[in-house]
Amino acid sequence: MTEKQEKILNAALTLFAEEGYRSTSTSKVAKSAGVSEGLIFRHFGNKEGLLEAIIKLGEERAKELFADIVLEPDPKELLRKYIELFVLVSKDKDAIDFWKLQFKIKWELEIYGEHKMEAIEEALIQAFSRLRYNHPEQEANLLLTLMDGLATRFILQEQFEMEETIEFLKQKYKL
Repeated sequence: MTEKQEKILNAALTLFAEEGYRSTSTSKVAKSAGVSEGLIFRHFGNKEGLLEAIIKLGEERAKELFADIVLEPDPKELLRKYIELFVLVSKDKDAIDFWKLQFKIKWELEIYGEHKMEAIEEALIQAFSRLRYNHPEQEANLLLTLMDGLATRFILQEQFEMEETIEFLKQKYKL
């Protein structure tokens, strides 16, 4: 990706999240990015193409975040890494800003993108199976849902402290 494409995506992500996807024009994105509107069309086709690129960027970053976790052979360590992932992300200001914007777009357009969670879901199911949980699929689903809720609260509730809940989850799963 070129530097100008990155500028366009960053500007679009920020504007879509702040003003809403439907309310943001490509001319406004171009002005914010310091490029011509024609350059947006050349690289992304149209506003929908720009949105697709932003969503794809989120999926790529999610894969990067989950890569070390899904490759972890020890099931308890896999669970610990997944549960602690959100604490690590919460300490990175750029990552927080990126994911906040991704979540805002997801909520506005009612796009969940559950396919980006498939690899981590399968890894969690396998971990719970290897740890002999009675219902590994349901445990994985529960943990995914809890962590999604924690991420949502962290994003929406300014002073939310997730560390206590993370510690509780680690105790629950004996990690």
